[in-house]
Amino acid sequence: MSQDRNANRGRRAFLLGGAALVASPAIVKANPFNNSTVGERDLTEAVRRNVSSFRTLDWRPYFNTLRGGAILVDIDSRAVHYWSEDRAIYKLYPSSVPLTEELTRRGRTRVTLKDPNPDWRPTPSMLKRNPEWPPYVPPGPDNPLGTRALHLSWTYYRIHGTHDTRKIGRQSSNGCIGLYNEHIEELYEMARVGTQVLLI
Repeated sequence: MSQDRNANRGRRAFLLGGAALVASPAIVKANPFNNSTVGERDLTEAVRRNVSSFRTLDWRPYFNTLRGGAILVDIDSRAVHYWSEDRAIYKLYPSSVPLTEELTRRGRTRVTLKDPNPDWRPTPSMLKRNPEWPPYVPPGPDNPLGTRALHLSWTYYRIHGTHDTRKIGRQSSNGCIGLYNEHIEELYEMARVGTQVLLI
């Protein structure tokens, strides 16, 4: 009898935990910096696919040289890879990626500026899509760019941190690539102005 009771308790706990997990994407919708469609999507399959494709890569198929270091952003697997010039350091970070293919830019670029304390201004197209957003957010804990930002040679595009860790591993940005703050802080220290970047 007590075994049946314990089994029922275990099933109830599992179901309640599962219900909380299923409900969690709805929380994302409440954040004004998230596109509302994120909260309406079932993310289970996307997360499963991301985990299976999150793997280490060799730099050679993507870069001719590691001079200045190299950053590879794999949008499909939602991962950022970094190789140091001397090949002594290789890092792999989970990332957020753009919401849609329309917002995604792929190709070769480079780091043009390292911002140790980023502030944030939404682009004109972001404000058009989200008129409720503030026109400016100063540096600090609520800044959508997190604690560090690497500006790329493409206007408005950055690899940056995020104050909203629920975005990592998801299609959740307006074009930029987001990392956990502790990861962008680490990458920020290793990358330099001129580091080559490839988004695939």
